[in-house]
Amino acid sequence: MGRQPRSDADRVHDRIAVLRADRGISRRALAEAVGVHPQTIGYLERGEYAPSLALALRIARFFDLPVEAVFSLDPLPSLSSKLLRRNP
Repeated sequence: MGRQPRSDADRVHDRIAVLRADRGISRRALAEAVGVHPQTIGYLERGEYAPSLALALRIARFFDLPVEAVFSLDPLPSLSSKLLRRNP
């Protein structure tokens, strides 16, 4: 599995919560599909834990997206900031 980030530079940002909400998937359902405890999904979503490469790939596969669409080393813009830029 992954590890706790040592610094902000080590933090892996993700869109797991947004993707789950968009698709109506619970933490438990995602956890079961990728073979982890539901608590692990919560840790990932809050940035308290960095996923292993294997877990990141399983999560991306679950959502049928490339891994870089789900995870990033740079902060991901929030949905609200994207909407604000589109509607001046």
